[in-house]
Amino acid sequence: MTVPLGRDGLTVSRQGLGCMGMGHSYGRADDRESVATIRRAVELGVTLLDTADLYGSSTGDPGSNETLVGQAIHHIRDQVVLATKVGFVYADGERRLCGRPEYVRAACDASLRRLGTDRIDLYHLHRVDPAVPVEDSVGALAELVAAGKVLHIGLSMVDADQLRAAHAVHPVSAVQSEYSLWRRDIEHSVLPAARALGVGLVPYSPLGRGFLAGAVAAGDDVGRFRSTLPRFGPAALAANAHIADTVRDVAEELGATAAQVALAWVHSRGADVVPIPGTRHRRHLTANVGALDLTLSPAQLDRLDRLHRTVTE
Repeated sequence: MTVPLGRDGLTVSRQGLGCMGMGHSYGRADDRESVATIRRAVELGVTLLDTADLYGSSTGDPGSNETLVGQAIHHIRDQVVLATKVGFVYADGERRLCGRPEYVRAACDASLRRLGTDRIDLYHLHRVDPAVPVEDSVGALAELVAAGKVLHIGLSMVDADQLRAAHAVHPVSAVQSEYSLWRRDIEHSVLPAARALGVGLVPYSPLGRGFLAGAVAAGDDVGRFRSTLPRFGPAALAANAHIADTVRDVAEELGATAAQVALAWVHSRGADVVPIPGTRHRRHLTANVGALDLTLSPAQLDRLDRLHRTVTE
């Protein structure tokens, strides 16, 4: 199943695949399994693939995730919608934001080389650089569209004002933000602004970085990346355990997995909401795709909708 994303002609699969985890963020990955997962996704109709020039693969080097994705799809390039991002640069061993137009243009050329392609279907500004007006960064993205190197523009982690300012420079097809049963901040202003402008939403971490799928619980080793996030502290995990328990209970009622229920809830928010659950294993990919065939009852939706009011940070 495919749906339009935005109003300027971009069509994507109803669910995508986030490729960030095919690297060091959640522990060391197996590149062969990652490649097999990407190719299996395309076979299953999951053709929106999301990466970034910031992400590493098993080597850990920034940009190597793009190289991995490019190798996986080189023979099926025309079957996928390839999304990547720009906005970070490494200097003196540290990561910092950079949205300068000249950097955006150079970074695009570097991403094209790593991906082994002549165009990027959806190019996101990864973050807004506070030292550069968002209009300037988006102006550079617009130049890339005019040059044929980029087909559609996206923004990641912006507020409503930034979205409106960017959209005034060039049509924005998608906003990528964290959105899930336990992270619903964007409903206050970003999502209404996106819908008013005809901009699609691409939720990342729709499974709560594994928490909603039951992959992480109080007392677990949450790993280096999750340990930097307040919600994965021992006290917060214990206080929020009832959320994962409720998702699991609904899953048992439906004969589904907790991940499928969490994804089905995201899908219930509208056809303009296209989540990109990340995985590097074919078995998890197949299970996630099953969420597209899952229907939550009004009563189940109500139980799940009320969960975000009880989240402990």
